[in-house]
Amino acid sequence: MENTEIIQKARAKAEMWLNDAYDKATRTEVERLLNASDPTELIDSFYNDLEFGTGGLRGIMGVGSNRMNIYTVGAATQGFANYINRLFPGENNSVCIGRLPPSFAGICRNDCSDLFSQRHYSLSFRIAASDTGNVVCYP
Repeated sequence: MENTEIIQKARAKAEMWLNDAYDKATRTEVERLLNASDPTELIDSFYNDLEFGTGGLRGIMGVGSNRMNIYTVGAATQGFANYINRLFPGENNSVCIGRLPPSFAGICRNDCSDLFSQRHYSLSFRIAASDTGNVVCYP
């Protein structure tokens, strides 16, 4: 892919993050990236979607589809919940949200819990969370 194509792809994805579905601080940061004279950070933040690998969802924290933030973690959480419900339809499914880094724990845990527990979506999962690393899951 040519450099101009990568920039155009990153710009197009970034511009989708300017709507009201994203919080003001996120939109402000995206605008900064779009207006920067050097597109390096814009490209790195948006050229790809963060992928869930064998070590889980890992990446640099920040704004963008290729960064750890409440939106990418929310999308991964939604996808995981859909997968569990497809595998075990009609069952009383449960998830456990384990220990998270302190810089991300409050934001991410609340949003993931909301996703799984039907506050935003019809997923009806029971939630167990742990701050200590001693994880207890409920059926």
